[in-house]
Amino acid sequence: MVVLLVVITFAIFMLVDGLLNRKRALVVPLVAAQKAEGAAVAEADRVLGGFRVPVHLKYHAGHTWIQRERKNVHRVGADEFAAIMAGPVDAIELPKAGQWVRQGQKVFSFIRGGAKVDMLSPVEGEVTEVNAEVMANPELLREDPYGRGWLMTVYEPDEDGPTRNLLPSNLVRTWMATAAEAFYRLQPQLAGASAADGGMAAKNATEAMPADEWQRVSREFFLS
Repeated sequence: MVVLLVVITFAIFMLVDGLLNRKRALVVPLVAAQKAEGAAVAEADRVLGGFRVPVHLKYHAGHTWIQRERKNVHRVGADEFAAIMAGPVDAIELPKAGQWVRQGQKVFSFIRGGAKVDMLSPVEGEVTEVNAEVMANPELLREDPYGRGWLMTVYEPDEDGPTRNLLPSNLVRTWMATAAEAFYRLQPQLAGASAADGGMAAKNATEAMPADEWQRVSREFFLS
C-alpha cells in the first residue's frame, strides 16, 4: 500500500511539473515577444531633441521625409521639426499632379503673414497625387505630419533612386540633435518651446515670431 501511494504521489508530481513547464514554455516566448514588440513601438515612436522622428521613414537634410508605398511610388511629407517650425501657416502650396520634380528642388511652400518659405523635394520623379485635405486645412501639418498631414506622392522610375542623397540612418540622430539645439537657441523669439530637457517641443513654439524672422530662420533650417 505504501509503495502504491508513493507511485501515485510521484505520478501526480510529474503531471503537475509537466503542466508547469508547459505553461512556462508558453509564457516565456510570449513575454519575450511582448518586450520585443514594446521595444519596436518605442523605437518607432522615438523622440530626438523633443521632435518625433519615426524610424521607418527616410529623411532629407531639409526636413522632408519619404516612405515607400509600393513599387516605385513614395509618399512625401515634412517632418515634425518642419511642421512646428512652420507653425500656423495660412496656406500650403503643392505641385500639380503630373509635374516632374527633382531631388533638392523647391517643391512646396508654406505661406504665413505674407511671407513664403519653400521646402525641397527629397526625391525625383513624377508627382502622382497631392494632399488636397492638407491644402484645405493646413493645421493638419502640425497636428499629424506623418499621417494626415502628408504632402504628395511621387512615382520614381529608378527603384533605388530615393535612397540616394538622403540621410544615412546612423546620422539621423546627430542631424536632428543639431537642428533641435539651434531651434531652442532661438529663445526668446519662441513661445514656450519647452523641450531641450527631454520633453516634447511645443506645437505653437513659433507662433509669436514676426513673419520676416520666421521666413529667415525657416529658410536656414529647410536649406532653401
